[in-house]
Amino acid sequence: MDENASKTGESPELPNGTEAEAKESRIEPAAEATEGGIASEGAAKEPPPAGKTQPLNGDGSRTFTMRELLNELKEEKGAEGTERSGSNGGDARGESTAASSSYSQDGLQQHFMCQNDVAMDLVNNVTGVDEEGRSRQRILTFAAKRYASAIERNPEDHDAFYNWALVLQESADNVDPDSSSPSKDALLEEACKKYEEATRLCPTLHDAYYNWAIAISDRAKMRGRTKEAEELWKKATKNYEKAVQLNWNSPQALNNWGLALQELSAIVPVREKQNIVRTAISKFRAAIQLQFDFHRAIYNLGTVLYGLAEDTLRSGRLVNAKEVPPNELYSQSAIYIAAAHALKPTYSVYRSALRLVRSMLPLPYLKVGYLTAPPAEDPIAPHKDWERSQFVLNHEGLQQVTKGDKQLSQSPSGRLKGSTHNDKSLVKVDIPDIVSVSACADLTLPPGAGLCIDTIHGPIYLVADTWESLDGWLDAIQLVYTIFARGKSDVLAGIITG
Repeated sequence: MDENASKTGESPELPNGTEAEAKESRIEPAAEATEGGIASEGAAKEPPPAGKTQPLNGDGSRTFTMRELLNELKEEKGAEGTERSGSNGGDARGESTAASSSYSQDGLQQHFMCQNDVAMDLVNNVTGVDEEGRSRQRILTFAAKRYASAIERNPEDHDAFYNWALVLQESADNVDPDSSSPSKDALLEEACKKYEEATRLCPTLHDAYYNWAIAISDRAKMRGRTKEAEELWKKATKNYEKAVQLNWNSPQALNNWGLALQELSAIVPVREKQNIVRTAISKFRAAIQLQFDFHRAIYNLGTVLYGLAEDTLRSGRLVNAKEVPPNELYSQSAIYIAAAHALKPTYSVYRSALRLVRSMLPLPYLKVGYLTAPPAEDPIAPHKDWERSQFVLNHEGLQQVTKGDKQLSQSPSGRLKGSTHNDKSLVKVDIPDIVSVSACADLTLPPGAGLCIDTIHGPIYLVADTWESLDGWLDAIQLVYTIFARGKSDVLAGIITG
């Protein structure tokens, strides 16, 4: 992906992070939750600690991540050949024969041997782009032989099928586009076959569904905006859905699911696009709720909102009361892109996007909007004493700036002006004081969408006009707090005060 790719003109496009997402997620597959949260770069499972072994199946193989696979194979490559040529293979073959069921074990083995021959030919013909790639491919070729042999001994070894698929998928990334080596698509197609067999043998193998979806997505990208690509993107979304069903605590899977839906929305007929885009938004938002500092999902949510704003403007149709107007969509997009940049200021793709959308923020604030609030001195006041008033959010906190429907005025430069002094009659929440932020469906609150900000001084209750509006406030406050917790408030301050 060209990180600096962006277009200017009447309809500028944000840099797209889709390709980078898929590659990083696959090389380090199925990111797991850890005590401190998943690393935002895409977390890999850690190799087993020294001195400890993980359970092996009957054929001495287990499910690896690609990083584990490469590390272990480097250590074992010399010894493995000797082991394979010994009596171990005969013992394993005898065990698999004894375990044969009603179908012909020999026939099944012959079938997979033929499939393995095709896949091995593809892997053997990959040369690699450079010396590092060639060295990596030699290890992958060794791994391919290892797993092909395991499948020949036991055609029901789902771990071997899964690892075989990973090797094929990694080999596809190692194809030199200038050589006569096999096509990336052929390797990915073979990988998909292995993932399909692994999930048939073990229907709960969520890692396989996740990486299978990425392999399908890579094949779809090669086909542009064609009917064949549309069908592949649909298959990819179904596999991401299955991966999330089996492992709901996976922000990586939710993020990639959103990306696949975003790609699909660019191909389907216009009448289907809106629903698909809104589903993509929900997946990105769900990924962020699982991991608040997941900058990739934050950025991707910004890009899909920007695209939705562009589509709404291009359509020229009137926006009904239930829909968010384009200007508000642009502003929401800018919030997420600014947050992604604050969390990862070194990413050039985020910098490029921020230059495009920064003017869409209500500077010098990150967010401005209306909330219904009680009197600051009486948080449990009767409903009649609550007022709908304007609030602003920046890197320091959330502040009520006006009473009633009076709006902030604008300076000649276009920036908002308003009093944010320590007025005791106004509600104010300092970011360092926040403990948690959540939606609140409390019947004791006035009508609307309830918002609870729990602070070290006690809870503060506010009410948004709609549940859609509440989502925007929840995300914005949580993101500002996350940026503060990661020590990046100065970066956010630079963006909005600039």
